[in-house]
Amino acid sequence: MLNPVHHAINLISIPAICWLSLLPIIVFLAHQLPHFKTSLRPKGCRRLGLAADQSNLRDEFDPKYSHGVPESSVDVDGRPSWRIKSLFTYPIKSCAGIELDVSDVERTGLTHDRQFCFAEYISPSPGTVSSPAHTQWTMRTMRDGQFSRMALIRPEIWIPDPTASDYSSDLEEVKSHGVMIIYYPRVPSWRNGLLAYLEHIAITLGLLHAEQSFRVPLSPPSDLLSNYPSTRVKVWKDSPFAYDYAQHIPPSLLDFLCAPGNESSSSRGPLTLFRVHPSYHREIFRCAPRKETLGFQPITGFADAYPLHLLNLASVRDVAARCALSIAHLSIRRFRANIIIQGPKAFAEDHWKRIQIYSRSGSYKNKEVDKDAVRGIEIYASCRTMRCKLPNVDPDTGIRHLNEPDQTLRSYRRIDPGDWNYAALGMQLVPAVQSIPPSPPTPTLVL
Repeated sequence: MLNPVHHAINLISIPAICWLSLLPIIVFLAHQLPHFKTSLRPKGCRRLGLAADQSNLRDEFDPKYSHGVPESSVDVDGRPSWRIKSLFTYPIKSCAGIELDVSDVERTGLTHDRQFCFAEYISPSPGTVSSPAHTQWTMRTMRDGQFSRMALIRPEIWIPDPTASDYSSDLEEVKSHGVMIIYYPRVPSWRNGLLAYLEHIAITLGLLHAEQSFRVPLSPPSDLLSNYPSTRVKVWKDSPFAYDYAQHIPPSLLDFLCAPGNESSSSRGPLTLFRVHPSYHREIFRCAPRKETLGFQPITGFADAYPLHLLNLASVRDVAARCALSIAHLSIRRFRANIIIQGPKAFAEDHWKRIQIYSRSGSYKNKEVDKDAVRGIEIYASCRTMRCKLPNVDPDTGIRHLNEPDQTLRSYRRIDPGDWNYAALGMQLVPAVQSIPPSPPTPTLVL
């Protein structure tokens, strides 16, 4: 005999169980709803750089680049065989670069290069007395093992475009001289096992973007300078003032940098983003050309030492051949150069002192070139680039190789009498260019 009460309970329990099983998915979708929105193009702007399928390094592993050619030779299209192969600017120190087809050169290097950096707040050691001038924000790079993932942080530069249909001088994007969109891999929330599992499924099925992003102004708008306090940042031995962009940093970026396998956030200080202050560039001395030679003192932003870094493709192919068993395809992108050249034999650049780089309008096959059609820039080769272990990090995965290419480089490229302990590859350059963008009004300084 059926019990009406039990029968009713059984009928109700079936849909209830179904709804309960769907509840985690509903909660997950509600939690992730903001991330399903597609990022819109910054108004009145255009994006700088080449698309991945347009890269000038698509054929970088071609054996033809392993051998030098005479300086006077030309290719089948009549182009000089000694020429720039590729240009890269790195808006954020130690993060992914942007490949360019053309770039302006400023006193600090290529436009937009190393104008931002991440820095960690280092608290004074217990028992020490901190003075007001004590520098507590310290620049972080991929040299620090736990920050190898910075290679996967991908910036995009969008600059004002007066030809855009939605351009207006009143736009915030225009007032800030453009926008930088910063992309980084979405990491399932490791603090919540269920959400992490559902996020992983959603990413795998293409229901959730594999990357997250946020925007920052390229320069603080003049009417909002108070939101970007100037703070000292320790950059090697220097401590210049820089704009603090902390207000823009989303917690999910810190989750990405602190994901399992990295150092936990509890054992590390706060991390934020800084922008070069145009009134506080770092002056360069050491091997740089003197002020008496250039007519001005060389400066840089957040670059290690000099404004520009040049690499010869043949030189990198020589290194790649020697460590091929450990790294099958050693990309020149690991070495983060601004200017990549082709044509000279391997390591010919070791002894260069001054370089003239020019662009030529019209057809390369036209040997009669109007003098006004050629614009050149003179660049001083200050010294060889002494290599650390940063190139051990794969720019596509953010994974650091235990030994290579550092071990191979040290085995035969410790050639510079200035430092026999480190291998040399590439050249550090100073452009003979004095003009820099106009400085915005000086903000309130915060120590």
